Formats: sequence, C-alpha cells, structure tokens
Amino acid sequence: LPASATLAQTQSTKPGAHAGTQIAFPASVGGATLERSVNYAGPPSNRPDQGVRYFYSTPKKMVIGVHLYDGGRRVPQGSANPVVIDEFMGALGSAEAQVRHGGYTGFERPPAPSTCTFGSVSFRCITYSAVNQGNARLFTKLMMTGYRDHFLQVQIDWSQARGQSAADADAALKAF
Repeated sequence: LPASATLAQTQSTKPGAHAGTQIAFPASVGGATLERSVNYAGPPSNRPDQGVRYFYSTPKKMVIGVHLYDGGRRVPQGSANPVVIDEFMGALGSAEAQVRHGGYTGFERPPAPSTCTFGSVSFRCITYSAVNQGNARLFTKLMMTGYRDHFLQVQIDWSQARGQSAADADAALKAF
C-alpha cells in the first residue's frame, strides 16, 4: 500500500472513548472540535504501548493534542511520582529534538516544570517556544499526569503572529 493509504488506516475522526481510562472523546468538547485520532496499536505501527492521540482544534485555531498511553508499564496516579516525572522529562527532550530537527531555532523553556491544575487533576507542565523560518515565535504548553494506569499527556500550540496568546490557550484548556 502507498504510505498515505497505510496512514489512513490508523486515523479516524469518529468520536469515542479510550478503553483503558474510559475518557470520552466526543466530536466537540468545550468548543473544540475533534479533527482526528491516531491509534498506534493498529497497522502499520502495531505498538499498543504507544496508545492513541486525539487532536482537537479550537475556535481560535489552536490545536489541542491528547495522548493516552502506558509505555508498556503500569503508570501510577498523579503528576508527582517518579514514573511520570521521568516520562515527562523524556517527552520534553523529545519535543526539543523534534523542534530543532524541524528547522526551528531559539528554543526556550523555563529551567523547571511547574504544576497546573484543571478541575481535580494536577499535571506536571511547562511552556516552551521556538522560532520558525518566518521568524515567528511558536509556543507549546506540555502537560502530563498518571491517570488510571496510563500517561495522560495534553499539549496546546499557539502563535502570537496568529493573534493567539497564553491566556487564549489557558482558556481553551479550561473549557476543554
């Protein structure tokens, strides 16, 4: 099969629920619209430990990504345990490498992550940024916690050049 046909087998825009955590992913939540989901357990990757990602777009055209996976192990509840802390730092390192590989420059992040709380769920979180080839600074808020034996990773991307702000991102996450 051509690569595009293979990729299409793993993507869906159907609403659903994540089997392991029972988190529902409806067509719309908090004003954000489900654009697609990617299931890594099926072909071509066949990596059930890498779970599934859901991508939503907000009315202000920001992208919220939710990744649920277990990494092949039991994940303790919460954001302050060593398993989540190590995974979060690995995800941050991977994000920085991808940003640099993508031709972005000026990667910036605070020296240490903080804690963000949405409802009753606390996340380890950090906001990082980099400059694209058009000289616009792009921002990402990365958050992670352990939830029902899985890593729950949420991120939102925005750009001031598109009239988006950190306040817009936080408002979208709160509504989400």
